[in-house]
Order: sequence, then structure tokens, then C-alpha cells
Amino acid sequence: MKTGTLRFFNEQKGFGYIKDGNSAREIFVHVNSLLEEVKEEDEVIYEIIEGKKGLSAVNVKRA
Repeated sequence: MKTGTLRFFNEQKGFGYIKDGNSAREIFVHVNSLLEEVKEEDEVIYEIIEGKKGLSAVNVKRA
């Protein structure tokens, strides 16, 4: 499991970005990948998969 910070999340559109805790990269996250409610600036843990459009976070929950 990776750790990071939910940098941005648009609740109306259902997506956002996690800033990876070990690097400067940002990982896309879709609302369907959330295991619980999270909000911007929350510390989260997640897994990464290779999606059609690049890396995506899945199984996202508060740390």
C-alpha cells in the first residue's frame, strides 16, 4: 500500500488527484475507487493500477 495526500477532489465530477508521499507525482483517483469518504488534504493509503489513461489509485481510504 502507498501513502499520500488527497490534493484535489471534485465531488460533482467524481474524481481527483493524490500526491504520492514518496515522490512528487500525482495519481488520478475516481470516486468508485474510494472505500470510504475522504476530503481534500486527508492523508490516504491506496494501491496503484495501470488504467487506460495511465496510473490510477484504487482501494483508497484514510490513513
